[in-house]
Amino acid sequence: MVQWILQIMDSYGYLGMALLILGENLFPPIPSEVILTFGGFMTSYTKMHIPGAVLSATVGSVGGALILYQLGSLLTPERLDTLFTGRVGKILGLRKENLQKAADWFDSKGNYAVFFCRFIPIIRSLVSVPAGMAGMDLKRFLWMTSLGSLLWNLLLICAGAAAGSSWQKAVQYFGSYTQAAKIVLGTALLAGILFLIRRRLSSGSSET
Repeated sequence: MVQWILQIMDSYGYLGMALLILGENLFPPIPSEVILTFGGFMTSYTKMHIPGAVLSATVGSVGGALILYQLGSLLTPERLDTLFTGRVGKILGLRKENLQKAADWFDSKGNYAVFFCRFIPIIRSLVSVPAGMAGMDLKRFLWMTSLGSLLWNLLLICAGAAAGSSWQKAVQYFGSYTQAAKIVLGTALLAGILFLIRRRLSSGSSET
């Protein structure tokens, strides 16, 4: 995959970077660290420059986030209500109150969530879905997404430009950060699943 990414960027420059970052938002396993740091390195030997690379990467980030936001907006309250009251909701122990609490939280903290999650691997893509589900104001969503994406892209592109031909060392550094984040997220997900199972078993035993 890495060689394929490098070939696209070598061939299409800014456009290639924008399309790859858009794809990374929709398919998180694509390594944005490679795209951005290599893009930074390219500014040292091609006609590409850092502002242009940051702009193209940010356009790709916002484009991908907007697609996920629109997908989230398709999950209307009626559809979510059906999910919560249906078989899946009962198995997971979900309730309508949980949905309302989540919506209320996103109404009050959505700006911060969308902004800060742009710095967290995988989550930076997925946060766009609940933003759409909660009906977050589109202008606010685009502003927070653009700002968070711009800062993240600027950091990695500048790191790649500073590292030069040693850009892969920057990839390794940010790759370690990504791996640590994945471990934390995986642990949190497992804990959440265990909590739901335990609550389900407890409610089942209390009914008997």
